[in-house]
Amino acid sequence: MKNLTQTVLSAAIMAVLSAPAMAAVGASEAAKLGNSLTPMGAEKAGNAAGTIPAWNGGLTSPGAGFKTGGHYPNPFASDKPKFTITGANADQYKDQLSPGQIALLKKYPTWKMNVYETRRTASFPKGHYDQTIANATKATLATGGNGIVGTTGGIPFAIPQNGLEVIWNHLTRYRGEAYATNWSQAAVTRDGNYTPVRFEYEYEFHYGSLEKKPNEIEQGKLFNFLQSITAPARLAGQILLVHEFTDQVKTPRNAWTYNPGQRRVRLAPNVAYDNPGTASDGLRTNDDFLMFNGATDRYDWKLVGKKELYVPYNSYTISGNTVSMKDVLKAGHVNPDTTRYELHRVWVVEATLKPGTSHIYTKRVFYIDEDSWMNVVQDKYDARGQLWRVSEQHNINYADIPMQAPSVEVHHDLQSGRYLAMGLRNDERSVYVPIKRTAADFSPNGLRRAGTR
Repeated sequence: MKNLTQTVLSAAIMAVLSAPAMAAVGASEAAKLGNSLTPMGAEKAGNAAGTIPAWNGGLTSPGAGFKTGGHYPNPFASDKPKFTITGANADQYKDQLSPGQIALLKKYPTWKMNVYETRRTASFPKGHYDQTIANATKATLATGGNGIVGTTGGIPFAIPQNGLEVIWNHLTRYRGEAYATNWSQAAVTRDGNYTPVRFEYEYEFHYGSLEKKPNEIEQGKLFNFLQSITAPARLAGQILLVHEFTDQVKTPRNAWTYNPGQRRVRLAPNVAYDNPGTASDGLRTNDDFLMFNGATDRYDWKLVGKKELYVPYNSYTISGNTVSMKDVLKAGHVNPDTTRYELHRVWVVEATLKPGTSHIYTKRVFYIDEDSWMNVVQDKYDARGQLWRVSEQHNINYADIPMQAPSVEVHHDLQSGRYLAMGLRNDERSVYVPIKRTAADFSPNGLRRAGTR
């Protein structure tokens, strides 16, 4: 009898584990998209206090003087801060700050958050909206929640039912087609010193492409990208090629590196999880890039709910060419006079490390913008359960595409007093340059050719 009971129990458990976690909503719920909800699933109305406005379509024009590929002019250059949050008055605003943001304000007397009028600028192509609305009644999580089923484009879960669905929305958010971009990163010491590392990137998106023909889209693939280092000299010539998939347990990330000293292409299986990020001085993990990327299988994901939070938004100054990189990078933190914070509604997701798995972060709390599904703030905890690192994703609207896009990404280490700033384009001529590429360009042979040019 005992064996029979165990057999029945085991079968029941396996049935639960092997079944997709259903996430599609009914037709009446889905009908809210584009009505009381935006096409992306955000609350269309403003808040009761009037401090968050209604969404009216977002920003759809880059403004006068813009040239394709170039820096985006600041549409809010004349705005003045409404007020400033510092370590001295942080407690007054604690309900709209993350624990990590409060810790930064308390740690650095020179850090402040200039808060501006909230502008809900997030906008995306109509095709992306159409895909997102269609997904509401058909998209589901794959077996074990490590992928998505029933969609090849759009936000899969615009009306999310759990934390994992919110994270998949972040992972699959629209980021354009094929494009090139150049930027620098700096691992800043406690006294403000740094050596910039310059990158050239090429991305090619498959999931959600609005331009590729069906036979050009590789099923199950999110994107390809090439990362090339051009400076400093000791790192120049290193190239990383990545193929990213929608189910990273079923089809793990494929990665290859080209080493100019050896003139060889090698598999790079460690470009994942908590292995150190490229040239980051150990200040970020691989899955910290763009605030979170890659496989979701090492964490349990809890949807805490939605709240109002002061977050970096419409960050045209820190992202643009009206200031230089040296103007941005200061000891302890970026120059607060180059940043812009606004009050926005965010989804709060808590990720807790699963028993039997490993990661340097035992808990991560994500704050994800309701309008764009971009992770804009993240608090990370060490093995002792203590707050360790705080990350913020500044962003702007690429209104010619249109899409809300990440710009400067900052990872603070509260224990070492250092930080890593990524996505610095201040001294670059271009921001987002559309390109045409073939599958061969993102192959190991293509990587070999790129490395020997």
